[in-house]
Parts: sequence; structure tokens; C-alpha cells
Amino acid sequence: MKHEEPLDGLILTVLSQNTNDKNRDTAFKNLKADFKDWQEVLKAGAEKLELSIKPAGLAHTKAARIIEILTQIYKDFGKFSLKPLLNYDRDYIFNYLINFKGVGMKTVACVLLFDFELKAFPVDTHVKRVSQRTGIADKNLKPDEISLILEKIVPLEKCLGGHVNLIEHGRKICHARKPECEKCVLAKNNLCDEFKFNN
Repeated sequence: MKHEEPLDGLILTVLSQNTNDKNRDTAFKNLKADFKDWQEVLKAGAEKLELSIKPAGLAHTKAARIIEILTQIYKDFGKFSLKPLLNYDRDYIFNYLINFKGVGMKTVACVLLFDFELKAFPVDTHVKRVSQRTGIADKNLKPDEISLILEKIVPLEKCLGGHVNLIEHGRKICHARKPECEKCVLAKNNLCDEFKFNN
């Protein structure tokens, strides 16, 4: 889901780390209800922010990171907005975002894909599992490495749908334990290395 303000997407993605979508969304909704704008978040400080985002877990760490992000963005752009980055290319935006503490490649990929509509392929546990089982990526590769592979082979217009579909496939069919291969369209069409190896 694209946000009108990419900064909202960045903060939401920081909240999503090590939690589920429901807890992330509750925390973000609380944050938006408790503070009228990002300036008010900074004025209130980390302790008050922690109370708002508690449902997302790791509130102490996430609040500190959000405060650092907001402070730096205001310092760089004179306002609480990432819209000035729209004037730059993908590599510049990537390099800007990756420099924030606690913002890794997956977080940056989410913001690039969802909020800037640029080529990126975030890799969570589901995308990693499906990519490795199908043979798209080797078993020893880390999520960041798999992300680079997927970005190379998946066209921009397919990245968003591909990302969402791989997550859904991992949740509903290609489970970590006991994958339902008999229901899998990839297995049926001879597109899964692990299925071929085991059958």
C-alpha cells in the first residue's frame, strides 16, 4: 500500500520489524492517533512514543530509532518528509535510507517498492523459503542476497505482485513444516526443485 508521504511508509516498516501485520498496524494507528504530526512525536520524546507503539514490540528500540530517523530527516530536508527524495534516482534513495540505524535492506526494499514505486524485492521468511525450495536461490543464501537475485530477474511491473504472491504462497501452501505440495501450482507445473528431488 502506497503512502502519500513516503516517511509514513518508512516508519510503518520500522514498526513491522520482528512482529506481525496486525501488531504493526495497531502500533501505527496508535501513533497517528496520539500525535498530530511528526514534529509532535519529536517534542514528546521516546518515552511517550514507546507507549503508542508498544503493540509492535521492541518499543524501546523502535522508538529510539524513529526519533533518530525523524531528527535526521528534518536536519537534511528542513521538514518531516521524504518527498524531496523523489527528485533522485533509485540508488541515491537506497543509499540515503540504508544509512539510518536499524534500517536494513528489507526495510529499504519495502519503502522503495511500496512508497516510491521503484524496483525492489523485499525478502521475508516466506519469500526466502519459496525462493530456495523452487531453486531460484541457493539454500545457503541470506535474504539480502536473495533480494538482489529477485530484483535482477523480476521486471519492475511484476515486483509488487510477485512479492505479495510469494508471501501468500508461503503462508497458505509452502509452509515451513509440512508444505502442502499436492495443492501447489509450482509443484504441479514442475517448477519446484525440492518437490522434484523428493518425488
